[in-house]
Amino acid sequence: MEDDEWIQEACSCGCDDRIQLTFSEALQYLKDGEKLAREGWNGVNMFIVHQNGYPDGIAINKNTAEATGLAEGTVCVFRSYLMMRTADGSFVPWVVSQTDLLEEDWYVVD
Repeated sequence: MEDDEWIQEACSCGCDDRIQLTFSEALQYLKDGEKLAREGWNGVNMFIVHQNGYPDGIAINKNTAEATGLAEGTVCVFRSYLMMRTADGSFVPWVVSQTDLLEEDWYVVD
């Protein structure tokens, strides 16, 4: 973010001096290219990122072609989305839960 001054007031942590954020604040960091996680998550090395998608389109691979019924190589537009690195190191598209949305323990991952 360009100006982090306002975020200092949101800090209510006692966790290694990390600035804790609401999801609304965290979302702006995600849009700025940062990795975010929650103190409340149990998994090790889990985080979410903003995937910009492919607004100009990209040729789909065999896996996507089989899933969609479209021909491999068809150019499709993919909108931006949030993606999570899971505890086992794999990635998955991610949708915020009510619990995650309302918590105030989000932080920027180094």
